[in-house]
Amino acid sequence: MGPSSATGGTTVLELRGELDILAVSVLSDRLDEITGTQGTDLVVDVRAVTFIDCAGLSLLSRARYRTRQRGGRLRLTGVFGGGSVARLLRMTGLTGSFEILSDETGGDDGGGAAGPSGSAAVTDTATIPDTATDAAGTAVA
Repeated sequence: MGPSSATGGTTVLELRGELDILAVSVLSDRLDEITGTQGTDLVVDVRAVTFIDCAGLSLLSRARYRTRQRGGRLRLTGVFGGGSVARLLRMTGLTGSFEILSDETGGDDGGGAAGPSGSAAVTDTATIPDTATDAAGTAVA
């Protein structure tokens, strides 16, 4: 299922669960599809990510690179001090490499609306599998 972000709109991808090598194998094609569009404005919501390893970080870095190469932007939301994503970004020194939206005010610290209250938004929820037998589910709201 392809992204249906309106021109000038924001695609919001919500990730849940463990973002490890298994999840990356399930999510990478979907994320490549989303980031393959010219001028994509992508917000990746990681607040429900319970674990992330180097494979997950690589997935986010690749998405950021692909988005920038096509004149778009990728922002992370749900990156909070004690969370696994924030911790890994700090440990690897990559916090400053990602544009991170502020969760405290519901807005962002980089300018522009990240949700339905400004521009058209598409929410694409990806459930990261907990075991090798689970599949990722995607739903467009």
